Amino acid sequence: MSIARRLALLFRVKANKLLDRSEDPREVLDYSYQRQLELLAQVQRGLADVATSRKRIELQDNQLQQSADRLQRQAGQAVTQGRDDLAREALTRRAAVQEQRERLRPQHDELAAQEAKLTTAAQRLQTKVEAFRTRKEAIKAGYTAAEAQSRIGEAVTGISEEMGDVGLAIQRAEDKTAQLSARAQALDELIASGALDDATAEPGGRDDIQAALDAARGTGAVEDELAHLKNQLTMIDATRREGSR
Repeated sequence: MSIARRLALLFRVKANKLLDRSEDPREVLDYSYQRQLELLAQVQRGLADVATSRKRIELQDNQLQQSADRLQRQAGQAVTQGRDDLAREALTRRAAVQEQRERLRPQHDELAAQEAKLTTAAQRLQTKVEAFRTRKEAIKAGYTAAEAQSRIGEAVTGISEEMGDVGLAIQRAEDKTAQLSARAQALDELIASGALDDATAEPGGRDDIQAALDAARGTGAVEDELAHLKNQLTMIDATRREGSR
C-alpha cells in the first residue's frame, strides 16, 4: 500500500471516529423518520393525482353517456316523425360518442390499476413508518436512559476519586498533627527536667527565684518539725523528773 493510500485510509478512520463521537443517534433517528414521512407524503400526493385523473375521466365518460342517451332519444323521436334523415344523423353522432367512450375506457382502467397499486404501497409504507416511529421512540428512550446512567457513573467515579484525594489529605493532616503533638509533649518533658530552658520564661531568672522560695518553704517545714519534736522530748523529760520526786 502506497503512502498516499495509507494516509487516505488513516484520514477516513480518524474522520469516522470524530463523527462517531459527535453523532447523536437520536438526531439520526429523527432525521430518518422525517425522510420517511416526506416519502410517504410524496406517495400520497401521487395517489391523489392518479385518483384525480381517474375521476376526471369518469366525469367525462358520464358526460359522453348523457350525450349518447340524448342522441338515442332524438333518433327515436325522428323516426316517430318520419324523419329518417334526422334519425340517421343522431345515430351517427351517437356512434361517434360511443367511440370516444371506448377510447377513454383503457385510460380509466390503467389509472384505476395505478391507483390500486399506489393505495397498497401507501398503506404498507404508512405501516412501516408507524412501526419505525414506535421503534425510534423506544431506542431514543433507551439511549437517553443509558446516557443518564453513564453521566451518573462518571459523576460517581469523579466523586470517588475526589474523596480518595480528600482521604489522603486527611490522613496526612492527622499524621502531621500527631507528630506535632508528640514533639510538643517531648519538649515539655525536657523543659520540666531542666534539660532545656523554657523560652517563655521572663528575663531575670524567674524560675531560679521560684526554686529558692520552694527550697526555703521546704526548710521551714523541717525546722518546724524539729522544734515540735524537741518540745515533746522536753515535756517527757519534765514528767519523768516530777515523778521521781
